[in-house]
Amino acid sequence: VQLQASGGGFVHAGGSLTLSCASSGEKNFAIDDMGWYRQAPGKQRELVARITFAGIQNYAHFAAGRFTVSRDNAPMAVTLQMHSLKPDDTAVYYCYAQLLGRHYWGQGTLVTVSS
Repeated sequence: VQLQASGGGFVHAGGSLTLSCASSGEKNFAIDDMGWYRQAPGKQRELVARITFAGIQNYAHFAAGRFTVSRDNAPMAVTLQMHSLKPDDTAVYYCYAQLLGRHYWGQGTLVTVSS
C-alpha cells in the first residue's frame, strides 16, 4: 500500500482546508480503516479522524463538529475537510491505511493556521 497525501497549506484562523490521500497498490481491496493523524511541533502524533470500510466515522474531541472524514473505496482514497481552523490545528497531517492490523502512512502534509 502506498499513500500520497496532498492539500496542506497556509490558512488564517476560521478558514478551511481539505486534505486528500490516495492509496495505490495491489492490496487496496483489503484495506480496513483509513484516516488522519497529526503531529504538532514538540507533541506526539495524535488521531484526528478515522473511517471504516463501511463508512463508520470516529473523531477526536477537537475535530468533532469542525472536521469531516470521508472515503472512496474505488479508487481507494480518504479525505479530511477541515473548517473553522484554529492556530492549535497547526501540524503535519498524516493519512494512514490499516491493512491486516498494520498501519501504512502517507508522507505528511503541513497545515499552518495563523491567528
